[in-house]
Amino acid sequence: QVQLVESGGGLVQAGGSLRLSCVASGRTFSTNAMGWFRQAPGKAREFVAAINWIGGGSTFYADSVKGRFTISRDRARNTVYLQTDSLKPEDTAVYYCAARVHSGSHYRVGDYDYWGQGTQVTVSS
Repeated sequence: QVQLVESGGGLVQAGGSLRLSCVASGRTFSTNAMGWFRQAPGKAREFVAAINWIGGGSTFYADSVKGRFTISRDRARNTVYLQTDSLKPEDTAVYYCAARVHSGSHYRVGDYDYWGQGTQVTVSS
């Protein structure tokens, strides 16, 4: 089992920034990749960014956030971060951290094994 706890969400004006954090505990040595997803009201959960937990830490982004968001990891602290810059009102959503222990796609919700409780990000215009 892997437990994930997100923090760092909040209310910010358009153009602002937030840094989301996700701390993992439990069987973290089994983690293959970590990802961030988001879900806006009435919409499906969607991929935001992912990072390989082992090796060089390759990163992957949704086109909608490329160039504005940055995912990073601190393996010593079992923590993954999502730096969100140049925020837009359409970025408003609950942001979820997820861990994948099996091989699979970075982009698919169903390929992740563990999820955090989510943190709300609200961007005002």
